Amino acid sequence: MIVRWGLEELPGVLQELGVERPFLVASRRWNDLDLPPVAARWEEIPSHRIEVPAGVDGILAVGGGSAIDTAKAASSESGLPLVSVPTTYSGSEWTTSYGIRDPSKRMVGGGGGANLAGIVYEPNLTLELPREATAGTALNALAHAAEALYHPARGLESDRAAREGAELINGSLPAVLEDPGAVGPRTTLLKGAARAGEALGLAGLCLGHAMAQALGGRYGLPHGAMNALCLPPALRFNEPVAAKAIDDFGKSIGADHAADRVEELARLGGFVRLRDFGVPEDELDDVAAATAERGGAKANPRPASPEEIAELFRSIY
Repeated sequence: MIVRWGLEELPGVLQELGVERPFLVASRRWNDLDLPPVAARWEEIPSHRIEVPAGVDGILAVGGGSAIDTAKAASSESGLPLVSVPTTYSGSEWTTSYGIRDPSKRMVGGGGGANLAGIVYEPNLTLELPREATAGTALNALAHAAEALYHPARGLESDRAAREGAELINGSLPAVLEDPGAVGPRTTLLKGAARAGEALGLAGLCLGHAMAQALGGRYGLPHGAMNALCLPPALRFNEPVAAKAIDDFGKSIGADHAADRVEELARLGGFVRLRDFGVPEDELDDVAAATAERGGAKANPRPASPEEIAELFRSIY
């Protein structure tokens, strides 16, 4: 996959891939962005009904995880190459799988097989990202790094990317939240998220993500915020079987107790308890049962029953 830094690199990436008539998937927020000419646009983000028009030869996604997932659905359906310009720290640009949400942000399906061809990172596009989205998507990226370190598909390359990503995220996120308009810390944070996303693409997701996906898909909640809350209990649950990997993750984020440090970072973003997001306590058992069926839960190094997952949810409620 082609990876470049700086929006001025986008025309060259498209040319290198032979894309002359891209189909742009982006919300209206980016209408004034200086992009290469496009043949068609799709502005409903997220969308469960995207269709690739005739006459296009590639897909260009600009935005966060919802925009990129919507574009990945179109790429999977058409086979066309996808170039992503991420504007958050979600890491969606690194995986061929995607979730399909309707405009109310509730999950209605998913799939895989997107034709990932290129990524162009531009830190300036993250400068106006709200505090909650900044912290949430950054902690989502941190969860990518953490879970890649104990996923069954891990390897030397994914371990290296995960450690580097975690170190960069931990070191830059507090500075970004203190001074959101400073491009230097934003650049470092985006580099960390990119490395964590690479680790995600090389390895995969585990229990923490499965919990976050089940919550977000059922209630239309922000994926990043849910990861911020769900990663710490998942780390503690996995410690008996993945102690070395979690210790390595802790060293990367400068902490003796990795879960405690993740909770500190989550609080900086304003994420404290699950009840703050309006999740009904009497539905936690149902959410736990749905979590247990997700791929991330099944890939987790320590098997988790619905009853055990429900207790993890209650621990953060």
